[in-house]
Amino acid sequence: MQEEHIKITTEFIKLDSLLKFANVTATGGEAKAVIQDGEVLVNGQVCTMRGKKIRAGDRVELGGEIALIVE
Repeated sequence: MQEEHIKITTEFIKLDSLLKFANVTATGGEAKAVIQDGEVLVNGQVCTMRGKKIRAGDRVELGGEIALIVE
């Protein structure tokens, strides 16, 4: 599994925005689709809320292939 560390300078970033920011998805529509399809795990739990607030220390996984660690 490929891991990337993503540094944010705000208190949080929304899940769909994080996927776009990290270039995991090309568009917001693509981010919405993978989230709603249950392909995204936040801290080991399936998350279908695209507006979920991701904070430093959270781990986001997509399809078992990419893990984003937010700093």
